[in-house]
Amino acid sequence: MEVASLQVVADEYDSKVTVLLSGDLTGGFSVPNKSVFESLKGKKQLILKNNGITNWNQQSVITLYAHLKYLSEYIDVNFQDLPEVMERLLLLALQVPLKKSESQQYEENFLERIGAKGIFIFQRFKYGSVFFKQIFVSWWHQLTGQAVYRKKDFWLALEDCGPRAIGIVSLISFLVGLILAFVGALQLKNFGAQIYVASLVTIGMMRIMGAIMTGIIMAGRTGASYAAIIGTMQVNEELDALQTMGIAKHDFLVLPRMNSILLSMPILVLISDFMGIFGGGCICVFFWDIPSSEYIRYATSAFSLSHFLVGIFHGLVFGFIIAACGCYFGINCGRNADSVGKATTDSVVYAIVWMIIVTGIITLICEGLGI
Repeated sequence: MEVASLQVVADEYDSKVTVLLSGDLTGGFSVPNKSVFESLKGKKQLILKNNGITNWNQQSVITLYAHLKYLSEYIDVNFQDLPEVMERLLLLALQVPLKKSESQQYEENFLERIGAKGIFIFQRFKYGSVFFKQIFVSWWHQLTGQAVYRKKDFWLALEDCGPRAIGIVSLISFLVGLILAFVGALQLKNFGAQIYVASLVTIGMMRIMGAIMTGIIMAGRTGASYAAIIGTMQVNEELDALQTMGIAKHDFLVLPRMNSILLSMPILVLISDFMGIFGGGCICVFFWDIPSSEYIRYATSAFSLSHFLVGIFHGLVFGFIIAACGCYFGINCGRNADSVGKATTDSVVYAIVWMIIVTGIITLICEGLGI
């Protein structure tokens, strides 16, 4: 068996270095890195030349690639008279870019990281602004009769975020009202004022708790569904198909979902308020021996139209946030299955965070206005 040999030929007056390969490469060989690197100083081209290769295998290609992949970043690598299949394998391997962990990494300093984060935040703000602008444009198209979407999609979305959500909203709100009454009664009994639990539960559920619990449930149930459905359409290139057909995806996908949840949220908040007050009544009647007639009387006296309207307004705002987050992350989803899961998670997290932020803002405004 002829032993493999590798010879480096470099001409002082030429801009290229030639590496001659010969012999049987299947038995293993080593590339003299030091001599190759020293020969490449000031050169522009590296040539691998067949100088009598008698045999080779895949391991031969792997060995050559392991030394050539770093050189190919700053010098031209060419092949001359190599076996056809061997040359094709090397060309294919060298076309794949190196991973960051394999190539030289550039470490950003503190100011560069801050700048990159600022650019990222600005881009997200810009994308969000464009998305909200498109929502209002879609509403204008609907008012003028120019919006293109299927009425069936609206009714299906309305059914999903309306009647099908009543059960879970009622159950959670009942338990929240029950807990709120139980905790409130534990403190008020020290003053002999358990009867005022009815007022506490009524005002708390009507003004904010009913809307918040409904919003959180709908964010995890409906907002995530919006992100998953539209994100899957993005992966399947259905959004590209809509754009190719000249159909505005915000009109076709976002508009029916936005309208359905805005119609459903006030009704769901109303049901949540009632179930929460009912849950509080169960605790008062069965655990604290408060007559049901007294509970109803104090709950009725605590009822206020301003508290009720504030809760309904919270529900409308929360519905807009949930639909906007779900549709935004669905439309801006990536092109793989992992991106769909990330979009679904982001839609729920961002919707809940923004609901809490908006709740604080509305509370401050209502306090300032004396509502």
